[in-house]
Parts: sequence; structure tokens; C-alpha cells
Amino acid sequence: MNKLDPASCSVLIVNFNGGEMVVGCVKAALTSLTRVEVLMWDNASSDGSPDLLAEIFAGESRFSLFRSQQNIGFAAGVNRLISHASGKTVLLLNPDCLLSPDTIARVWDVLEKNPEAGMAGCLICNPDGSEQAGCRRQVPTPWRSLVQVLHLNQVFTGHSRFQGLSCNTTPLPDHPVEVEAISGAFMLVTQAALQDVGLLDEQYFMHCEDLDWCMRFRQNGWRILFVPDASAIHHQGYCSISQPIAVERYKHKGMLRFYKKFFRHQYPGVLMWLVQGSVWTRFGLLALYHWVGSKKERSRHA
Repeated sequence: MNKLDPASCSVLIVNFNGGEMVVGCVKAALTSLTRVEVLMWDNASSDGSPDLLAEIFAGESRFSLFRSQQNIGFAAGVNRLISHASGKTVLLLNPDCLLSPDTIARVWDVLEKNPEAGMAGCLICNPDGSEQAGCRRQVPTPWRSLVQVLHLNQVFTGHSRFQGLSCNTTPLPDHPVEVEAISGAFMLVTQAALQDVGLLDEQYFMHCEDLDWCMRFRQNGWRILFVPDASAIHHQGYCSISQPIAVERYKHKGMLRFYKKFFRHQYPGVLMWLVQGSVWTRFGLLALYHWVGSKKERSRHA
């Protein structure tokens, strides 16, 4: 693939113990109607998936595997892959996400017709076909996050000041629309926007780096689009199921960094302290839930 081939896409996948699911992810990406190269960064997986990938795609010139000796996180892994990307666009794709053959082509067509847009996402579905929360969403400001955590959106239904973060409770649009943020499971980005905005923030180990990128794209004047007639199936959490508490810790730590980075000068200190307390309280409850669940599971197999 030639450098910046106008019809090409560099698909970037960061793997950590993706098992056979990541094999399916790569296979689906390689069947895309758009010309693609698939670049895989493996974050020191221990499940044998890197060797499996190397064996299955040994003769595939469009697939490249980069192995890390340690888990450097999602954002850092993506950034390493971007330095090797050759396409006119780059696609951040989760290893548990399965594309349809026309998904990239449909989303790229929308970006090409809207040069003021630098990023676009597709309709991300759960395995049962329902729309996954987060594939079109509002930026989680401290206030919106409090509304979500305290379920105030369910108390004050329909009130503009008490809206939830995800837009999947509203009817699916019949055409591409601008949104505040999309899911990091599928992010198609133009090289022009990437060169302007820069790489992912590696201070996020995993989770929230996609929201950070969306904020920075919009701050730099780039629109973010949601394309409803292009879809992918996302088996959410497949690669992190074995370490639920660690994943929750990274997620909540990432949210605190996100709030401080973008909103600490816009909100009163009292509200920010309340948000931080709510974040860590939520983490504690979720950690306890996962710990009790794992203890019960061990007891059943004892």
C-alpha cells in the first residue's frame, strides 16, 4: 500500500488477551471493501493470542504484528501503531469488535463529503443487535456525570438540564449527524485531523482517552459525525473480563483525569470535590460487587 493511498485505511488494534475473538476481529477487518492494512500492537498478552495471530496470518502481507514486552496501555499502544500507519485514514478498532465488509467504506464516504469533519463513528451494536450505549454520546461534564450517577435523568425525565450521557435512548437518526463524542471501539480519523490534533494522551492507561480525543478534536474546530447506516458488532469487555476490578480502577482514574484536564476551571471547587467523591464511591461499590461475585464463583468450584 502506497503512502497516503487516497482509498486506504490503516486499522489499528491493541490486543491484550483477546483470544480467538481478536482473530475474528482481524479477519473481519481484512474483508473490508476498502483497501486496508491491519496493524496490531500486543500488550504482553499471556493467553497465546500473539502466537495464534502470527500463525494464522503468516502469509498475509496486509497484517503486521508488533509485540511489547510489557503492557503499556491502550493509548500508548495506539500511538506506537500510528507511527507505522500508511493510510489516508486511521481506524481505532477494539479487538472485540467485528466489522461488516462495507462499514469502513460507508463511514469514509461520509467523511470525504464533509471535509470539516475529522472523525466519525458507526452504529455499534451489542451481539443481540441492540444499539450499544456510548456509540453516540454527550461529553460527560462533571454535572452530567452527577446526573448519571444519581439517576436524576430518570427523576426529571425530559428536562434539558437532567439528560443522560448516552444518546441511544433517543430514536436512531436516518442520516449522519454531528455528535459530541463517539466510542473508542470504532473511531475513523483523517490524517489531516490527526496531524492537527495530535496523538492520544498516554496518561490514560485505558478508558477515557477516546473522550479526551473527542474534546481535543472539537476544540480544534473538527466536527465529529455519527453514521447510522454503517455498523459493527462489539463484544464489549471481552478482553478485560478476567481483571474487572483493575479495569474499573483505570476507568475511574481516567474519568478524574478527564474532569481535571478540561473542567477544573469551569466548575466550583465544591462541585469538583463532590464529583471526585462520587467517582471513588462508585468505584468502591463496583469493586465490592466484583469481589463478592468472584468469591462466590470460587466457592462453587471449590
